[in-house]
Amino acid sequence: MRPGEPLILWPWVFSHIPDIWQRVLEHLELTFIAVSVGFVLAFVLSLAIRQVPPLYAPITWVTGVLYTIPSLALFALLIPFTGLSLTTAEIGLVGYTLLILLRNIVGGLRGVPADVREAAVGMGYSDWQMLWRIELPLALSVIIAGVRVAVVTTIGLTTVTAVIGQGGLGFLILQGMQQFFSTPLLIGALLSVLLAVVIDGLLVLLQRQVTPWTRARG
Repeated sequence: MRPGEPLILWPWVFSHIPDIWQRVLEHLELTFIAVSVGFVLAFVLSLAIRQVPPLYAPITWVTGVLYTIPSLALFALLIPFTGLSLTTAEIGLVGYTLLILLRNIVGGLRGVPADVREAAVGMGYSDWQMLWRIELPLALSVIIAGVRVAVVTTIGLTTVTAVIGQGGLGFLILQGMQQFFSTPLLIGALLSVLLAVVIDGLLVLLQRQVTPWTRARG
């Protein structure tokens, strides 16, 4: 960046809109895959914990260890096996969603009042009917709250995948750092924040739509 040069050169931005849009789509794709796969895995693990409660401690320990590994270090460990690939990026991103999603799903299911469970048993509900008709609907607000945290966290972490060639808005940030050019760096960072805010807002609206009873109680 030259002295006196503005932080963002808008002519550069307008001339690179197709490329910027491509990076936004890549970022969304990486995030969507990671959160979707992470949610499925966390949901399956949560059902296992529901059936065998002592599994909670070892499973959360493993997912907690994954969550604490720095992203670059995790990528470095994976590259010898999966290369500079989408698989490497997604294994890392999925690993970071598991602890957040698992705790919220389990917490939501365990938060169902005991008297509600007893009433359902009295009405003859089977274990699976209890899960799908009682526990999951009542746990939705907590589960979606976990999804919101996982999405926002993943959007931020996805910028790091640019260092292994997986694009996204991190590509613009990396480009700006390598070229000492603030425009792509700031555009990448600002759009990443904007994506997180917009998607979190959409999830809040979804939460209000699918859990109207929490809105009425509020």
